[in-house]
Order: sequence, then structure tokens, then C-alpha cells
Amino acid sequence: MVSLPLKWPLESMPSLLSLLLIILAVSSPSWCQSSDKAFPKASNGASFPWSNMRLPEHIIPIHYDLLIHANLSTLTFWGTTEVEITVSQPTSTIIMHSHQLQISKAILRRGAEDKLSEEPLSILEYPAHEQVALLAPQPLLAGLQYTVIITYAANLSESFHGFYKSTYRTQEGELRILASTQFEPTAARMAFPCFDEPALKASFSIKIRRDPRHLSISNMPLVRSVNVAEGLVEDHFDVTVKMSTYLVAFIVCDFKSVSKMTKSGVKVSVYAVPDKINQADYALDAAVTLLEFYEDYFSIPYPLPKQDLAAIPDFQSGAMENWGLTTYRESSLLYDKEKSSASSKLGITMTVSHELAHQWFGNLVTMEWWNDLWLNEGFAKFMEFVSVSVTHPELKVEEHFFGKCFNAMEVDAFNSSHPVSAPVENPAQIREMFDSVSYEKGACILNMLRDYLSADTFKRGIVQYLLKYSYKNTKNEDLWNSMASICPTDGTQTMDGFCSRSQHSAPTSHWHQEGTDVKTMMNTWTLQKGFPLITITVRGRNVHMKQEHYMKASGSLPETGYLWHVPLTFITSRSNSVQRFLLKTKTDVLILQEAVEWIKFNVGMNGYYIVHYEGDGWDSLSGLLKGAHTTISSNDRASLINNAFQLVRIGKLSIEKALDLTLYLKNETEIMPVSQGLNELIPIYKLMEKRDMNEVETQFKAFLLRLLKDLIDKQTWADEGSVSQRMLRSQLLLFACVRKYQPCVQRAEGYFREWKASNGTMRLPVDVTMAVFAVGAQNTEGWDFLYSKYQSSLSGTEKSQIEFALCTSQDPEKLQW
Repeated sequence: MVSLPLKWPLESMPSLLSLLLIILAVSSPSWCQSSDKAFPKASNGASFPWSNMRLPEHIIPIHYDLLIHANLSTLTFWGTTEVEITVSQPTSTIIMHSHQLQISKAILRRGAEDKLSEEPLSILEYPAHEQVALLAPQPLLAGLQYTVIITYAANLSESFHGFYKSTYRTQEGELRILASTQFEPTAARMAFPCFDEPALKASFSIKIRRDPRHLSISNMPLVRSVNVAEGLVEDHFDVTVKMSTYLVAFIVCDFKSVSKMTKSGVKVSVYAVPDKINQADYALDAAVTLLEFYEDYFSIPYPLPKQDLAAIPDFQSGAMENWGLTTYRESSLLYDKEKSSASSKLGITMTVSHELAHQWFGNLVTMEWWNDLWLNEGFAKFMEFVSVSVTHPELKVEEHFFGKCFNAMEVDAFNSSHPVSAPVENPAQIREMFDSVSYEKGACILNMLRDYLSADTFKRGIVQYLLKYSYKNTKNEDLWNSMASICPTDGTQTMDGFCSRSQHSAPTSHWHQEGTDVKTMMNTWTLQKGFPLITITVRGRNVHMKQEHYMKASGSLPETGYLWHVPLTFITSRSNSVQRFLLKTKTDVLILQEAVEWIKFNVGMNGYYIVHYEGDGWDSLSGLLKGAHTTISSNDRASLINNAFQLVRIGKLSIEKALDLTLYLKNETEIMPVSQGLNELIPIYKLMEKRDMNEVETQFKAFLLRLLKDLIDKQTWADEGSVSQRMLRSQLLLFACVRKYQPCVQRAEGYFREWKASNGTMRLPVDVTMAVFAVGAQNTEGWDFLYSKYQSSLSGTEKSQIEFALCTSQDPEKLQW
């Protein structure tokens, strides 16, 4: 039995119903759970009053005041968190996240500023769920606001998550330490106690206490710095917009920066260690251009006054989209004009584009829970290509998009894959969602939807989605509903783009008579794992189509029974106009106006499916490639190579037919078909090496070199041509030198001798550096010299090139670091 506190005034006596609710809350803090038997044990052996991995829904954070002091000498930090909360039902228990934090005190303040009402809270910890329970001596009432004040301390993390230590060495060899954050997906709780779920958005006021020789950076601009006790400085940052905890960021460091303003007045800055700040200019220019593009494309102004990009010496992922302070690996942000490769420029541009896209997709509008991570990552990956194709047309990113789809398919083809939107609960399951299915497959199905609806309709749909859900959280269906509101279901046009094409729009082209049901269609792509194999059989004018689940397995394949709504596209020998057919059933037939010599489905690789051509279909396409390969696009040529070898892997096509298809590569000049050919053929060669099939291996190596010899011999050893041409040059010369093609080896040896004689100061052509280093690493003297240069290099690109070269050594002792 619980009695009312005697100090409550009579006039504030609650109603009988409220009293009953209070009694229930006090007697059972987790009143939605049945009994104490379901409760786990806290770290002190007491009953922990919450058993779910997810937090209760009746306490909502509104605003955090954070004060954090990082001591870079002791590698520790302490902090105070004040979080304002609202309560929707009476309770005596506040459940929050905390992981590896030593909480020394917790106080509850009733009302906004009335410190006379502060009450100490009892603290229970349940490390298995990374949760703490704060127990109030008096119940919290529904509809009121409270402030929870928590004091704590912790060690700077030794991992790459939470508030962690990073180090670097100056040119003079001095070791320096900094502290940076990486909170996505569930590590904000390692830096401050919080409600660490993406839907529990709040605003943040952040104060960082530091040594005067350091600086601090956070999500918002610095408002002021004040001197405090012990000779320290306290930086006060402006209040953030409403956002999820995983987007909070702060860094304590000695970085330098360069800055520019966008047309709309946003200050963009790039931060890096002092010795590398001269490598920040390219990323800065790209960031300004891309931020301006996104403001125009989304018709939504960037909501913060600044956007910082920081290159962190120790960083596990490629980059992180913290709102207003994106963080990167050094190699993903810094561009050395003398040493960085063409592929490095492409990669930096795409990474910056990805993180800036997140400022809208992920930050402004956030998935409700991690099962729909793809709404963040798939969109950001997709927008990389949309934005960079406009802002940096010379990079020709459209040539590289479908390669991302092939990457996703490699993972998605196994029974161990998962749907794009999949149930997850604990941190380990959440981390597993950060894979090529969420990123690349998410991007590829969005691209397929854009091709299906038209670029204009798709754009208007996503702009409406962003406007409707700004500063909110969404589920899968919210996106489809936004698209459906743009697209009528009666098959009519919408402005200058079709949402649905009736069967009368072209004699051999229709989507479906019932019109467009975006949600139903896209659920087949997001709620089912894998992707379809479309089998095409042409009999005269009749084209028979069949779909099945494509899957690789060593044993018998399970029958999933999955069906997709597949927006098929095709061209024929009689027409290069793209024709369309929406396949919604397991089988269907379309009738051509006339017989054709060949038919090619999945035009431009815009669809997330692979195609098998029965009968003489593959022979016809092989003949087309050998006779006039430019009749179809380079993307189509690359997709044929990919599809053929994917079919070999499941026994649908013979290896002889797949190899026959590649014979045309001796006439190919475009990077994507050549790269795809190498991606398929080199693993076969390596498999022969591993199995000591010496005679066959020698024959196959000769076959590969004969196939590509003319193209290899045409390559210059200079940095010239388009980005794609330069990337092709790098790939071909490295391939040739590693396969000991003597003209290549001899040229590379000459360059390496000159470079070594100059003690590494001679500027090598960037495009051939990998090949030169790989050849130089084949003898002990060259390997040792490369290793010494690796240790002293300040260029991320150069270090990566040397790493690769060192690993090509045939000396086992050299590979045991």
C-alpha cells in the first residue's frame, strides 16, 4: 500500500482515477508488464523494473543540456546531462540508455527552474540492455514536464564508437591525441545518458570543456568561450534543431580548417590535422557545390547556419552524417593533387555527396526504427549519383551506378540475406543492417522506381515526403504513400511524367491495366529478401517471361515462393526505343509487332533483376557483341557479362557460353564492361592458382592477356584523359603487371628505379603508381623501401597504394607483420 505524501496540499489532491493510476504506477513501475518474475536482475542484484530492449513510450525527451570535459592526458571524460522530459502516464521509473558510464548522481527536478523541488533518484543498471532505471521517491504525473540531471564519468573509448580516442603523428614524429564521436547506431549512450532511439528526437545545448591548446567542434556554431576553473576553457554551442541522439557530435582536437560560404549563406568548413590541411580544398569546393545542389533539388533550405566536414585520423566507417558536423576517414575527404588517384577523386566526391544528402534524408526526416535504415542509407546512396551527375559531370558517375547493384546482388543472392526492411531489436542486430542490402540494394530499387515513374514524378514524390515529415520519423509505408499521392491510380498522366502507362501507350509496351499501386509494388522489393531471375524464351513474335527467386546455395535450394512486381524494360534488333512490361505474375507473355533477331531486357541495368535467355538467346547476343557491340550501351554490355556468369554459378548457363560472350572484349574500350569482365574472369584465374592447376592456369592467363593485350598496349603511362579513362588505365596496367606481362613489368621497373633513386621525391604518374609499386615490391630491397615510405607518408591514397603493393609480395615472411 502507498499513502499520499503528507506535504501535498489538499487543493492539489488528484481525482480518484488519477489516484488509482498513481497507485498502479508506484506499485508496478513497468505497469504494462505482468509480474516481477519477468524482470531481469540489475547489476546490484535488485529487480530491474523493465525487461524490454526498447524504451517505454510514456517518457519523451524534449531538450538536453550537455556539459562534457574530455581530459586528453588521462584519457577520461566526465559530464553532466540535464534532460527535460514529458510524461504521458504516471510512473515512478525513468528508463534511459547508458553504456560503460559511471553514474555518480541523479536528480529529478519537478518544474523547469524550481531547484527547491529537486529530489535524488535511486539508480539501477542493467548492462545487458545498456539501460539504467532512475527510481523517483514520488510518482511523476501525466502531462507534466520534469528535468533529469545526471552526473557521470567514463574512459575515452578505445574502439571507434562512442566518445573515443584518436591519434596521429606530426611530420616531426610527435604523437598527438584527439577525441571524437561516432554514435550511430547505438553509441550516444556511451557518451551521455540518453533516450537513444531514433524516434526520440530532442534539441541539444552542448558545452565542451577543454584545454586552451585545443579547440572543440560540435553540430552548431560556437556562441562563446569562457574561462573556467583550473585554467580550462568552456565552449558554448548554439542550440540544435530537433534531432535524434545518434546525430549528436563533438570533437576536441588541434585541427586547422578552411572555409567558404554557399550562395544561401551557409558556412562550409573542412577540418584536418595541421600537416594535411592543404589537402582539404577539393572536398571544400565539392561540399559547397553539392550543398547548393541539394537545397535547389529538394526545394528545402539547409536548416543549419554551418556545415563542417572533419577528417578523423582513426575512423572505422567511410563517413558519418552528424547534423552540421560530418566526419570522415582521412582517405574519404582529403585529396592530394600530386598523389591522389582519379578513383580517389571520384570516391571523395561521392562520399561527401552521400553525407550531405543525409542532412535531408536521415537528419531532417529519420526512419522511425532501425528496421527501415534503408530509408536513410538507400536514399543517400541513390542521391550520390543524382547529385554528382549534375555537379561533376566530368566524373561520369552514371557509368558506375549499376556496379553498386552487382555488389548488392552478390550478398542478396544467398539465403542468409535479409529484406531491405527487416525486424531488428538489439544493438548487434541493428549493426548488421549496415550492409550492402540497406545501402546499395536500397539505392538500386529507388533507381528502378524512378525509371518506372519518371524522374520528374519521382522527384516530386520525395520532395513531398521531405516536406511532410520534416523533423519527424517515418516508416516504409510513409514513403510509398507520398509517392502514391503524386501518382494517380487510374493510369493517367501526372504533369510531364507518367505514373502509369496504359497498355495502349505503345503496341508492345504497357505497365498494367489496373494502374500504379506503388506501395504494393515496392513492398515486394522491400519486404522480401533477394531478387528475381527473369527467364526469357522467344518463339516467333511471342516472348514468354517467367520469374523465380535467384539464389546461390551449395545444397538444395529452399522454395520461397516469392513473387515480385517487376518493371521490365527491353530493346530489340528492330527498335532501340525502350519498351516496358510490368510482370506481376510468375509467368506472362507479350507479343511483339514483328519477329526479332535479338532482344535485350533490363535496359541500362535500371532494374534490380538478372535475365536468362533460353534457346539461342545468348548466342544471338554474343553475336551482336562480336559484330557490333556499340549497338547497345556500355551498361548493357557490362550487365550481359555479369548476368552470364551469375547464371553459370547456379548451373543455368555453361561456362563455355559465358566465356564466349567475353571474347568481344578485345574490341572494348569502355571502363565498365572491361571492369566487369575482369571482375568475372580474375576470380577464375585465382581459383586455379589456389588449386595448383598449373597447366590450366597458364593457359587461362594467356587467354586473359590475349583478350586484353591490344587495349593494354594502347594505354599511356601518363595522367591524361577523362576520369573513367584514367581509372581504366590504372586497372589494366595493374592487372598486366601483376600477371607479369613483360612490356608492363619492364616499364614499371624503370619507373620504380627512378623513384627509388630520388628517395621517393620524384612524382610518379598517379594512374600508374599502383602498378609501379606492385612491381617494385617483388624484391626485398624494393619491399623494404616501400615499407619505409609507408611509415612516413602523409597521403592516404599513397599509403593505400603501398599497402596493396606490399601485400603482393611472394615472400611469406614479408607478409607476417
